[in-house]
Amino acid sequence: MMARLTSGLWVDAYLRRLDLDLIPAFIVARGDATAGAVLVKLATLDGRAQVFQRVMAMDGSRPWDVLAEGAETEVDAAITRQRSFDPDLWVIEVESRQGRHLLDQPGLE
Repeated sequence: MMARLTSGLWVDAYLRRLDLDLIPAFIVARGDATAGAVLVKLATLDGRAQVFQRVMAMDGSRPWDVLAEGAETEVDAAITRQRSFDPDLWVIEVESRQGRHLLDQPGLE
């Protein structure tokens, strides 16, 4: 059985991976370092955004799925709602005009 990374360690590794690809990203909300869930907001810098969350698939995998997308203000409102339910939630904002978030890359997917 493979041990799961703590949320804080995964966030640090993700930010480092984005930095290596010269994709700006920062922590908007710091959650529980051990087991907090993570939301990743992708802002394309044109007033639009998406926010991704991990979901549990039927096969036991944990793919990233779109929680909300559209006008950035609407996506921010969805994030605010999620944080009101879960104060231990991490929120990472990625800024990429090309829509690059790397969540589909090995080790991050």
